[in-house]
Amino acid sequence: MLKQLSELVAGQSLLLVGCGKMGSALLEGWLGAGLSPSQFYVQEPNPDAALQGLGVHLNPDTAALEAAAPSIIILAIKPQLAVETLPSLAVLASDKILVVSLMAGVPINTMSDLLGGEASFVRTMPNTPAAIGEGITALYASGGTQDKQKQAAEALLAAVGQTVWLDNEKMIDAVTAISGSGPAYIFHMVEALAAAAVHLGLPQDMAAQLAVQTVTGSAAMLGQAGADPRQLRVNVTSPGGTTEAALDVLMGDTGGLVDLMRRATQSAAARAGELSKIGEEKETATELGAELDN
Repeated sequence: MLKQLSELVAGQSLLLVGCGKMGSALLEGWLGAGLSPSQFYVQEPNPDAALQGLGVHLNPDTAALEAAAPSIIILAIKPQLAVETLPSLAVLASDKILVVSLMAGVPINTMSDLLGGEASFVRTMPNTPAAIGEGITALYASGGTQDKQKQAAEALLAAVGQTVWLDNEKMIDAVTAISGSGPAYIFHMVEALAAAAVHLGLPQDMAAQLAVQTVTGSAAMLGQAGADPRQLRVNVTSPGGTTEAALDVLMGDTGGLVDLMRRATQSAAARAGELSKIGEEKETATELGAELDN
């Protein structure tokens, strides 16, 4: 059973680099889990009023960071900022520090080279529902990462949703294609369902309401203990009925939605792999930033 976050990082200082939407969601989850604002040192060039009022150490200088000696650095920045940001943190690097990265497309080897010194790394792939505490995050730890560091990393991400561990860093490409990019697929399906409703003659507002609530309610059913998506589908499908007529199209002889989703996710995974290779090969901030931003 996962230990309590407050127990795992008791008395430790943590540095959060980047406090945008994802960073803010994480910080909110950590404070809600019982951590003290005084434990956090936050680097954020554009802090909003809410962040300024939390009581964290906001934008500390290098001397303050060295004195705090954070045991964990959380990188919640855009990947194109890695080249300019990580070297500035090199003064903190040691064999006792844990770096938890949320950056897509930046492999552990690249982060290690940019940071310099000795450190343990846990690379993660969260998704946007983490912003409301409903995310799922995949984690991969570098060799030599201690069990207590892995537990701390998992507890940090568990504050905003579910977690899974990967055996191979390359598996992050597949996770990116499924859960990382997955919310966009769901949002597009809602768009398509609403557009189909309008085509059938329903008003735009009603079409949007029907599509959104249908997906929201269905997701809630899937979240129930023991839920099986196949069985839930069968339960809704009466022989010779309207649902079966629609599924005959979605599950057509040519592979239908299953084949389409397979091809879509293969494309996403391939692009994720390309970005990771770029992260390993590019040596300048301009090159890395330009490629990862496309």
